[in-house]
Amino acid sequence: MLDINPILLIATFIVFVTLIAVLNSWLYNPLFAYMNKRDDDIKKDLNKVGSNDDEINELNLKAQSIINNAKLEAAALREKVIMDAKELADSKLEAKRAELASQYLEFEKSISESREQLTGELKSQVPLFKEAVKAKFSQI
Repeated sequence: MLDINPILLIATFIVFVTLIAVLNSWLYNPLFAYMNKRDDDIKKDLNKVGSNDDEINELNLKAQSIINNAKLEAAALREKVIMDAKELADSKLEAKRAELASQYLEFEKSISESREQLTGELKSQVPLFKEAVKAKFSQI
């Protein structure tokens, strides 16, 4: 029933081996080459990402140092501005104190002048007071 034809068997074997050789050269070798190239590219990209991490860390450190320097400069500037403001306030305070001291001296001078004037007026009125007192005593 089932006959094995040796010519067909050899022809099928030759077609099969030829098909494997053609597929190997046209399909499998380029496919394997592409896959190997892709694996190499992935490895290179991973290495680049690793080096990018180092660059990112370095840039973060630079940024942190710049921020720290800026904070120090801001603190120094703030201290300078505070000192300038204190000096300005002290000078204004000193000027106001001097002004008030001169006003006080003028006030003392006017008070002493008023005192002398009142004393003079009272001394000029003493004889009248004496007479008024004598008159009161005489009435008693």
